[in-house]
Amino acid sequence: MSNDIIEYLLKDTNDGIVKTLLSSMLPAALSFVISVILALIVYWLGVKIVSHVRRIVKKGLVLRNAETGVIQFSDAVVWIVGYGIIIVVVLKLFGVQSSSVAAVVASIGVAASLALQGSLSNFAGGVLILILKPFVVGDYIREDTHSNEGTVTEISIFYTKLTKIDGCTVVIPNGTLANSSMTNMTTAGIRCMDLSFGISYEDDIREAKELIANLVEVDERIDKSRDIKIFVRELADSAVVIGLRAWTDVDDYWQTVWDMNENVKYAFDEAGITIPYPQITVSKKKK
Repeated sequence: MSNDIIEYLLKDTNDGIVKTLLSSMLPAALSFVISVILALIVYWLGVKIVSHVRRIVKKGLVLRNAETGVIQFSDAVVWIVGYGIIIVVVLKLFGVQSSSVAAVVASIGVAASLALQGSLSNFAGGVLILILKPFVVGDYIREDTHSNEGTVTEISIFYTKLTKIDGCTVVIPNGTLANSSMTNMTTAGIRCMDLSFGISYEDDIREAKELIANLVEVDERIDKSRDIKIFVRELADSAVVIGLRAWTDVDDYWQTVWDMNENVKYAFDEAGITIPYPQITVSKKKK
């Protein structure tokens, strides 16, 4: 068919150098144009197929009640593999042999493995996180190396995203989370408040402890079935430090801590109990 097209284009062309050039260039140009058109069609179809496969994989994992992190990780893997196949098919349309593609991929793989050792470590860390499940999407964790903490919102191939209390997003490499200590504050479903309140040495310790106990008793968010401790934590330089340890649900933890600090301040003020604070006394010597 391409020869017929070429003969038609050259039908009215005079003999000579122009016809010679056209006869030598047109087949290659026409073949290249056809390859480009086919490549665009293959790319368009490939993108549609990859999107469809991703939807099928997501739906299948959701029906099996897979964790959100597993779904996110699997979706990223399907995307990378799918687009890799599309690129290989497009290269073959332009005459690149499978053996050449395999050699190039192998060379790129060796170079990438040397240059991206950290990324490969993060990939392996992501696989370990999904298998061992030290945390899942929705857990509140603290990464102990750099003290980053927040709610896990995404576990991707190389990184895990945390959303902090202030709304900022922290991106932590999976390798760091897999190879260092971290604290999961959600797994148990309950968390212990460990608070401290300072009172003056002139104030009555028993009265202060009783006021704190009354506040604990009336707060329905605090689990009364667990051991509650109200104790003298420290005899500091300028204050008697009273400690409180009580348990509450993870979802209520921060609000309970804030409310308890505020309520203790009001209760101490009404009872006339002083909360010491640093003061500086300046004396002026007369000449």
